[in-house]
Amino acid sequence: MNDIQMASFKIISAVGTAKSYYIEAIRFSENGEFEKAQENMEKGKESYKEGHEVHFKLIQEEAGGGNQDVTVLLVHAEDQLMSTETIQLLAEKMINANKRLYKLENK
Repeated sequence: MNDIQMASFKIISAVGTAKSYYIEAIRFSENGEFEKAQENMEKGKESYKEGHEVHFKLIQEEAGGGNQDVTVLLVHAEDQLMSTETIQLLAEKMINANKRLYKLENK
């Protein structure tokens, strides 16, 4: 396995874990478990950061004159990175909306 493949798998693994944490955070918020939701969001951010750091290293290497081969696997890893960032933003919005709804329902 070459370096690009290894980096791609690291990105996919890290952001896949982050995505799972974000989805679980939404589920917790739907049940009014906002502390657990926040914990999962934080865990997700840590996992996302791991994937982002691997990706950033690839960018730095290329900017420094290294030649990076673009593979379908790398494109998939970048797609997963971007979609997970979107899911994070949407999860934050959904959790906030669920907090408001929970307060209204429990007045």
